[in-house]
Amino acid sequence: MLTDPIADMLTRIRNAHLALHKGVNVPRSKMKESLATILKREGYVEDVSVADNNITIALKYRKGKPAILGLKRVSTPGRRVYVNARQIPGVQNGLGICILSTSSGVLDGMTAHEKKVGGELLCEIW
Repeated sequence: MLTDPIADMLTRIRNAHLALHKGVNVPRSKMKESLATILKREGYVEDVSVADNNITIALKYRKGKPAILGLKRVSTPGRRVYVNARQIPGVQNGLGICILSTSSGVLDGMTAHEKKVGGELLCEIW
């Protein structure tokens, strides 16, 4: 039984990158689908396709190196981290993104800052 499906998704992506796999499958949920869509929009993964119960993420490499250098789960089931619009952190001096779960849906940090909404800080990616 998984207690933190988002951490499981991030770990699958991290492990697949370390093993230089072309893609990774994760169990489907609306939250994970939104996370994968943000990763594609920001250019961290090649493609995202959704089947019945799986999300297939095609990983992106630049000159043989993974496009995602690091992933960090910030808010966990045992310790939720909430931020308002002014407290949204910068990741790696602007070279990364943070992803928030807000009342407007799952957003990256820049979009949440522009919409002036805060929420649960899910993860940081650089």
